[in-house]
Amino acid sequence: MMDEDQFKTRLKIAKNKTDKDKRSEKENKGSSMGSAFKMSTELVSAVAVGTIIGFILDNWFGTKPWLILIFFFIGVVAGIMNVIRSAKKMQK
Repeated sequence: MMDEDQFKTRLKIAKNKTDKDKRSEKENKGSSMGSAFKMSTELVSAVAVGTIIGFILDNWFGTKPWLILIFFFIGVVAGIMNVIRSAKKMQK
């Protein structure tokens, strides 16, 4: 039969192992949330930058809605391409 010291040692090892597993789960969850936030920020920022550039050029050339629309869609395409590129990197 096991004595008390052996039991305490085995219990301590088991607790350390479960704590380590719980920490790795939390790190993975946080990493996924960070990646999702990064991709959504890339998409929104690309659309915003494209729209701002279109607005500035429209005011400069006097072609009111056209360059805003064109650069808005360029920003959407650039944002989607960035998200796809980031998703491919995450899969590797």
